[in-house]
Amino acid sequence: MEAFSDGVLAIIITIMVLEIKVPHTHELSALKSLIPVLLSYILSFIYIGIYWNNHHHMLHATTRINGSILWANLHLLFWLSLVPFVTGWMGENHFASITMVFYGIVLLMAGIAYVILQNLIIAKNGKDSTLSRAVGNDWKGKISPVLYILGIASAFIHEALSGMFYILVAIIWLIPDKRIEKVVED
Repeated sequence: MEAFSDGVLAIIITIMVLEIKVPHTHELSALKSLIPVLLSYILSFIYIGIYWNNHHHMLHATTRINGSILWANLHLLFWLSLVPFVTGWMGENHFASITMVFYGIVLLMAGIAYVILQNLIIAKNGKDSTLSRAVGNDWKGKISPVLYILGIASAFIHEALSGMFYILVAIIWLIPDKRIEKVVED
């Protein structure tokens, strides 16, 4: 499961970078039109990196899986596989409101899928399992959907405000979270 997921995530990142069109001139000014595309790529690359990192740690704290967990993992990968599409759409359209809404929906659904996967793993491995102890009250997992919904709703008011919510979630998850590593080491 881990190797398959790692492969899918690597392909997602590859697809995103291949979608960036190279300017047909050597003028530095040609990069100006690519700024929205590059910014959307950077944010999405960070998100995929966050998911890869947390997925990796979650699976290292897992001892048993079943068919439900495999399907939940595919559910997560489905939503993450849509990230290149919404990233490209958002960047090509300079963060237009509707693209920000769909970007947020994909992020929200990936977050929900991750929580479903995490909960199924905890159910299979027990309330006293390594993952269960490491997750604890999971304040990041609880606040992220709220911020995604605020980002989706605020896209109808102003695209930049929407983007700030998505960036805030990424920042929250970029702050090193040593819960799983600490519990696994203990």
